[in-house]
Amino acid sequence: MDEHERPDPDDLLRRLQDEERRSQRGKLKIFFGYVAGVGKTYAMLESAQRQVAAGVDLVIGYAETHGRRETDALLTGLEMLPPLEVEYRGITLRELDLDGALARRPAIVLVDELAHSNAPGLRHPKRWQDVEELLGAGINVYTTLNVQHLESLNDTIRETTGVQVRETVPDSIFDEADSVEVVDLPPGELRERVSQGKVYVPAQAERAMENFFRGANLGALREITFRRTADRTHTHMEDARVAAGGREQTWRISDTLMVCVGPSPTSARIVRTSRRMAASTGARWIAASVETTRMRSMSAAQRETLMTNMRLAEQLGAEMATLMGDDIADEIVSYAQAQNVSRIVIGKSRQPRWRSLVSPNIVDSLLRRSGDIDIYVVQGLGEAGQAPPAPARPPQSWRPYPASVGLVVLAWVVAFLLQRAGLSEANKAIVFIPAVIGAALWWGLWPGVVASGASVLAFDFFFVPPYYTFAVRDLQYLITLLVFLAVALLVGTLAARLRRQVQTSRQREQRLEILSRLSRTLAAISGVHQLAAAAQQEVATIFGRPVRIYLPHGALLEPVVSTTGEQAAAPHQLAVATWAFEHGKFAGNATDTLPDSPALYLPLTTAQNTIGVLAVELPGLHYSLPPETRRLLETVAGLIAVALQREG
Repeated sequence: MDEHERPDPDDLLRRLQDEERRSQRGKLKIFFGYVAGVGKTYAMLESAQRQVAAGVDLVIGYAETHGRRETDALLTGLEMLPPLEVEYRGITLRELDLDGALARRPAIVLVDELAHSNAPGLRHPKRWQDVEELLGAGINVYTTLNVQHLESLNDTIRETTGVQVRETVPDSIFDEADSVEVVDLPPGELRERVSQGKVYVPAQAERAMENFFRGANLGALREITFRRTADRTHTHMEDARVAAGGREQTWRISDTLMVCVGPSPTSARIVRTSRRMAASTGARWIAASVETTRMRSMSAAQRETLMTNMRLAEQLGAEMATLMGDDIADEIVSYAQAQNVSRIVIGKSRQPRWRSLVSPNIVDSLLRRSGDIDIYVVQGLGEAGQAPPAPARPPQSWRPYPASVGLVVLAWVVAFLLQRAGLSEANKAIVFIPAVIGAALWWGLWPGVVASGASVLAFDFFFVPPYYTFAVRDLQYLITLLVFLAVALLVGTLAARLRRQVQTSRQREQRLEILSRLSRTLAAISGVHQLAAAAQQEVATIFGRPVRIYLPHGALLEPVVSTTGEQAAAPHQLAVATWAFEHGKFAGNATDTLPDSPALYLPLTTAQNTIGVLAVELPGLHYSLPPETRRLLETVAGLIAVALQREG
């Protein structure tokens, strides 16, 4: 065999691992339609009847027939799990009994309406998360989904129909489904069914015909459904062709797309657009944000919006990257080149034209530095009903400004002494430069600008004839003042940039020191329990928050001695830790699984298995965990897992 035709061993291993993972999961079949009423539930129940007739163990976990007689008739002969009844605001809600389905453990369970939001207090906020747990337990699932509930199409659906869909499902669920069956009905026939009251009751049907069920809307939704299904089919066929032909080097799609995520409310649209672009070509997809020293001055609303946008990208399946640096364009391009990115997607910047001349925006900087990388500039739109966050107005101290003027006064004293000594104006002017540099280095750009202006005014007032006035008699002094101002501003700007770079370097050093100290601590201790207790104490010191580590003891998890000396853990804490341990996923605060827990639970995962859980209590419920802190926590959890595996 020619050397170039040999399959990549790493790729073969990845495929084998993926096949093994999928072999242990249940199979997901989605009955996919473009709107309510096309017959998704009917088609799902018809398929269920065929499976039961063939002897398959099948139960209905949840089915919503909306009282349609022909659909109700298909329930005959099918086993149905009793629904879970939840009281909420005086109303009894009927939900899927997830634990009942897991205990019954049929070959196939039917779960209608994948995008449904569960009643408050249940284990998962969304029904698609219930389905994920069923699949993880090895149970096959049949479900239904409309195209408007796919997260990446949320903006497109809103612009097409004028309706903002609130209940969405990550595209990864749809893309990774084992089977998707499109349930179609021509718009004309569907409108006739609606008018006959077969979809909604008469009062609702009339409103639906005038709004969402207009012919143009239905036609557009139908086309979007077919296109999205075709994109999924194309991606799956490409993967199958590569796997079957063994010619990955020749046929592999090497396109890599990166989206730039920021604190703007319009970034959500940019993220969804880039997700569709990546999915249409099967491209690798990266979502990157740049952490700068200016992020400290972001308002709470801006920081919350940034976290929301990052969570959206992660939920849609993006690889997450948090970069550090004050030159955003340079950091993006450098990372893109390192990751072999071929396309960068970024939103439009709406700054005034005059400001673009003074300070080029990020888009212009990217276009200049991108080289062979294509730049896609997308118009962003805010979420419906969401006002843009107020500009950051950090509480700034007034002290740097009088301190900057104080440096100028000190420079004036030195210049006055030089004048008494008979030195020239050039020698007197140069003394003000250190004052400008010092102000910019110690307190930042704007104190440096204040020092520059004060230096020019002081020099003009005291040392340029006519003295003690701002008038300039000789033209050469005017040129001197202008050059002096330009030099002072330039030096102050460079000094302020150097200050920001030093701050960024210090942040990186602090993180490296944290990881290095933790590694040294773990390397010096032997014994699983002793190591876990030491790691727990070290992580609590690093983050300044209560921390617990849970380790398996027989069939149950038990907490290591806590940082407060308490042994016991509340039952709900053990329940969340057990879920994170069994599924190998984040749970608790700042996640979509059991988010009402006060702590974030991170599985301690190695290459082979999960060996414990790290729980870090966050400052408040539904806390917006900064991406840089989350990545640091993930790294810390990885170090602890490796150390525990070594001792185990």
